[in-house]
Amino acid sequence: MRILDKFPIEGGQKDPKKRIIPFLPGKVLFRRSHIRDVAIKRLKHLDNYCKALMKLPSHLSQSEEVLKFFETKSEDLNPPT
Repeated sequence: MRILDKFPIEGGQKDPKKRIIPFLPGKVLFRRSHIRDVAIKRLKHLDNYCKALMKLPSHLSQSEEVLKFFETKSEDLNPPT
């Protein structure tokens, strides 16, 4: 279950002005030669998103959905080359 589905009020589904859950930065389309440059530029946005998630009230920041978002996956440890 996604965090926005579980917390529709905090996600702004009923009233966008009441949204406190941050927006996840969108994927950027790029060509092969620019993968590293795009990834480096995106790091700042992802870092800000992660920090904003952690600053949410505890019923959100410690929810199963947020904890799963930060959970290490096997592909994180062995990324494709």
